[in-house]
Amino acid sequence: MAAVWQQVLAVDARYNAYRTPTFPQFRTQYIRRRSQLLRENAKCGFEPGLRRQYLRLRSQLLALRYGPLSEQSSFRASSVRSSRTTLDRMEDFEEDPRSQGARGHRRSVSRGSYQIQAQMNRVVYDERPPGSLVPTSVAEASRAMAGDTTLSENYAFAGMHHIFDQHVDSAVPRLQFANDDKHLLACCSLDGTLSIMTLSPSPPSVKVTLKGHAGPVTDFAWSLSNDIIVSTSLDGTLRIWNTGDGRCIREVRDPESSELLCCTFQPMNNNLTVVGNSKHHLQVVNISTGKKVKGGCSKLTGRVLSLSFDAPGRILWAGDDRGSIFSFLFDMATGKLTKAKRLVVSEGSSICSISARSWISREARDPSLLINACVNKLLLYRVVDNDGTLQLKRSFPIQHGSQHVHSIFCPLMSFRQGACVVTGSEDACVYFFDVERNTKAIVNKLQGHGGPVLDVSFNCDESLLASADSTGMVIIWRREQK
Repeated sequence: MAAVWQQVLAVDARYNAYRTPTFPQFRTQYIRRRSQLLRENAKCGFEPGLRRQYLRLRSQLLALRYGPLSEQSSFRASSVRSSRTTLDRMEDFEEDPRSQGARGHRRSVSRGSYQIQAQMNRVVYDERPPGSLVPTSVAEASRAMAGDTTLSENYAFAGMHHIFDQHVDSAVPRLQFANDDKHLLACCSLDGTLSIMTLSPSPPSVKVTLKGHAGPVTDFAWSLSNDIIVSTSLDGTLRIWNTGDGRCIREVRDPESSELLCCTFQPMNNNLTVVGNSKHHLQVVNISTGKKVKGGCSKLTGRVLSLSFDAPGRILWAGDDRGSIFSFLFDMATGKLTKAKRLVVSEGSSICSISARSWISREARDPSLLINACVNKLLLYRVVDNDGTLQLKRSFPIQHGSQHVHSIFCPLMSFRQGACVVTGSEDACVYFFDVERNTKAIVNKLQGHGGPVLDVSFNCDESLLASADSTGMVIIWRREQK
């Protein structure tokens, strides 16, 4: 059972959309202040029975004032679960034993080239109305399988499942659910630690705390098999952790003694990790030996803030704090990086987040990048060739001018029309956007944080969404269901 103050905040957040419909800015201020007061009062140690009575009375009063909240029907919830397919499994696969992970995981390797796909997409897009879906041979079947339910209904997240506050007063810049896992979640904090949390069995709890960094932790990544986490810190070290017992397996110091800002695993070879630092350098590191890979180094125009591979691990994109995104070709045999293309998104604006996706949905097959770039917009780019060249597809308005805000593609492919992306924002809200909707692209908005929302992450079946903010709060949201 979550703490009573968390349950009170969850009730307030669910009714928040009904407050002052003509003054949405007040709703954000209200929920921030409620969160602050509830946390302060929780420290006073009020008698638990009185707090539970308060929760019951408040729920009754809100229901009388605004009416009972409607839930999604059980039929609709079951249709949502049965009509989705994992995105990566929609790609073509090479029957190559080298594409099998060390623990039997099958990795996706697309046989079609970006260039051929881009040419096909351009023909299709030129012939369709702006903002409409890509017509495919399975479009009608997809709509039939979805049962005519909408994307808004599919992503009707509202209820708070749990709130973690072990990093309170220190920002949580990154969080991520473990691969193919519904209940295992990790986050890093500027307090110098990482937490691995488990949501089942109830009550949710912190499973282990990873301690060892001497400075704020800036980024981390799960290995494919979830038995290892790598993390970067302003203390200039890359650390490799055992996720079972929290033990630090290895520490790799940056040879330039520079701050390490981001990291990611090579998706086809988890022995290799790419790290970006504050002296503009990108470096491939073999975590088994702790040594730099020869030829796996390159330099950007600014501090390296964000990294993302395509699904086959052949193209790496890196963003810096000068507004540039570079694409690199990755040699699978040697780990060598070859600089390919550069795009200046906005001169002087930090590229805080890059997410790559081969398919957006069944009916929007463009290889794409989702970018947060401190320009008060979330940007969606199309990958148009094998060198990772980018072409702006569309943008979505959010509040993002200075914080390191991140976004994600939804992990599952829906048979519904449209496709969804989720982003944090400096207005303390979480936004869901339909990338194929021409107008009114927002399909959901979550309020409950007390500061800028820095990162978001789905679990593998999209039943839970986690979000983290600059105050150190991590909220687990659950999908509305009966």
